[in-house]
Amino acid sequence: MQLIPKLLVLVCLFLSSLAQAAISPELLKPLAADDSDARVAAVAQIAALATPEAAKVLQALQDDGLYAGPDGKVYVVDGEQAYDPAIGQSVPLPDGLDGVMVNNRLRAAVAGALSGLQLLAPERSARLAAAQALQKAVDPAQIPLIRKALARENDADIKQLLQVLIASANLHAPDAATRKAAVQALAGSSDARLLPVLQAMLEKDGEPDEAVQLAAIETMRQIKARVARMEFAGNVFYGISLGSVLLLAALGLAITFGLMGIINMAHGELLMIGAYTTYLCQLFFRTYLPGLQDAYLLAALPAAFFVAGLVGMVLERTVIRWLYGRPLETLLATWGISLILMQLVRTIFGAQNVEVANPAWMSGGVSVLGGLVLPYNRLAIIAFAIVVVVAVWLILNKTRLGLFVRAVTQNRRMADCVGVATGKVDMLTFGLGSGIAGLGGVALSQLGNVGPDLGQSYIVDSFMVVVLGGVGQLAGTVIAALGLGEVNKFLEPVAGAVLAKIAILVFIIIFIQRRPQGLFAMKGRSVE
Repeated sequence: MQLIPKLLVLVCLFLSSLAQAAISPELLKPLAADDSDARVAAVAQIAALATPEAAKVLQALQDDGLYAGPDGKVYVVDGEQAYDPAIGQSVPLPDGLDGVMVNNRLRAAVAGALSGLQLLAPERSARLAAAQALQKAVDPAQIPLIRKALARENDADIKQLLQVLIASANLHAPDAATRKAAVQALAGSSDARLLPVLQAMLEKDGEPDEAVQLAAIETMRQIKARVARMEFAGNVFYGISLGSVLLLAALGLAITFGLMGIINMAHGELLMIGAYTTYLCQLFFRTYLPGLQDAYLLAALPAAFFVAGLVGMVLERTVIRWLYGRPLETLLATWGISLILMQLVRTIFGAQNVEVANPAWMSGGVSVLGGLVLPYNRLAIIAFAIVVVVAVWLILNKTRLGLFVRAVTQNRRMADCVGVATGKVDMLTFGLGSGIAGLGGVALSQLGNVGPDLGQSYIVDSFMVVVLGGVGQLAGTVIAALGLGEVNKFLEPVAGAVLAKIAILVFIIIFIQRRPQGLFAMKGRSVE
């Protein structure tokens, strides 16, 4: 006797699962009809079910795999197989099936519905991407689906986006109280794309209710204030980021030009060598250590430092050592070396750019202030620049090499008289500056593609940083790099990239005319 109740429970559970799997024929029937509005509404209602079967029907509709029978029933057809969504089961392929026609309007509705279904995906990245995609164009018919996703969502950032989506969709509700509540709900958003929508409500043929108009004006004021704060914070961050890149590019030059008095026009190519070393490390890890591919950057740092440093020492011993005290000849010689190095790279790697991918732990970013995304790769470069500056300061101020460098810089002849091997110090100093340039190349490889002309984009900026900061002054180089980065980022939106560069160059020329020693003057110089 106990067996019968158990069988009844199993049957009920089975029938319940079928009921959940199936889609009501009343929802499916409009898809096979000719009424365009009814078909679009049916798509929204099917998507609101948020079931795998609903997704299967919508995907079939998008892929032209949905067919209608003579009796108006619809089937998902895949080759010789047919699936009846009304009962949630596969059935024999019926006769007389005709493909459901999909026009542009219906196709757009289906695409939006499928995107909305991603709001229920198990992966956070998929849900976040779906919510951000719906911000571009949200349909009021998608409100039930969004509400269902909001009820299930646990992530605070995605929940906020979903609330904004519901409010945006309710801006066109027939009830004035609903529209006002929606407008007020948008006051906490920092999405500038909402401003034209709210502005349209204030047009002549826009929002008829005065209370809703006043709410729209206040919401626009709050959004504009929040967007302005976000843009300011973004400019500050990207200015620091650009300043960090300039600092890494100029720090090696500050040593070779500032401390040694060498105008090294091949400094940009040392950056390029560091970037290509990073590319080779990536290639090696992909080929021989695919399981440790994300660790290639850690290996690239010492490799780029030593490769660029070795190239720099070879250049100093073979060419530059004979040109000390002759700045014009040094400039011409290093310019020729830069051309040779670029052509050598073109011969080995080709003229096309090569791609250096960010490791997984440097991909993505952190969202602040509601909409400002700080990329992990730029945050890592800022932290890396700080580490490099501290390391250079320690080398120059706390090591024997640093003591010799400062001695040779201030009075070469006296240092030579007391037994300092000035030739060896020159070689090591030039190698140190070149190695730091190689580290700068590693950083640059994480921001864009690597090519033979990479260094040419930074050589002028590097010289500007060194000259503005003061020859041979580490603190001046740091301040000048960060200052130029900030000024450039705040000028670009106003004057454009080209005019911003020209304005900065004019400022530096005027500044050097008034203060030739730069921001910080050097205590002493070596004399030949």
